[in-house]
Amino acid sequence: MIHEVDEALRGLLAESGLEASGVEIAFDAPTRDWAARRNAPTVCVFLHDIREDGARRGSGAGEVYDAEGYVVARRTPPRWFELTYLVTAWANRPQDEHRLLSQVLATLVAVDALPERLLTGSLAELGLTVALDTAGAGADTPAVSDVWSALGGELRASLGVRVRAPLAGVSRAAAPPVTEGLVVRAGDRQREETPVPGRRLRYEEVGDPGPEGFAGPRERRPAPARRRRGGRQP
Repeated sequence: MIHEVDEALRGLLAESGLEASGVEIAFDAPTRDWAARRNAPTVCVFLHDIREDGARRGSGAGEVYDAEGYVVARRTPPRWFELTYLVTAWANRPQDEHRLLSQVLATLVAVDALPERLLTGSLAELGLTVALDTAGAGADTPAVSDVWSALGGELRASLGVRVRAPLAGVSRAAAPPVTEGLVVRAGDRQREETPVPGRRLRYEEVGDPGPEGFAGPRERRPAPARRRRGGRQP
């Protein structure tokens, strides 16, 4: 899920024209060594904090349907996590860095969620909103000065970006629908007699049970209609 959020952020920033103008988009830690190796204008999107949003943890299991509407699996609810990024601009002059940071700010504050067209993998499959908060109050997250201290660099202008993304639950395959009828037959096993007709249980319109006591396969009925409770099925 984390790499999928990274790619969505990269795509969103690329659409603003950064890459077209020769600006690189990196997800490295902006350490002193990294800054010394940089040889082009760069926007650095550094992930430095990952925390679960316990208030959104659900319970139970949802149903996964195939193209015909049959239940094929059951999946636990997604777990929600907050990913906090430190976004900085790197160039030869402070004016150029501020221009880049302003362009990034204008791009990110224009949306409050990652666009659906940029979501891939499990994020696209779940079809849930991936919220985006730029330069907001970062409660319960490391202070920016602490992050720079840990990186061994000097404090510089930066944007705090928080993404709330779901981690897909665990899926377990469901048993396929029953297509054979069960037949119960009573008789004296010690006598060699012709088997008596069996008695069908629960299943209707089943043919001759045969010598083994089970009916042949029957046609699979259409899946029952299910009520949508808003949003897409998990």
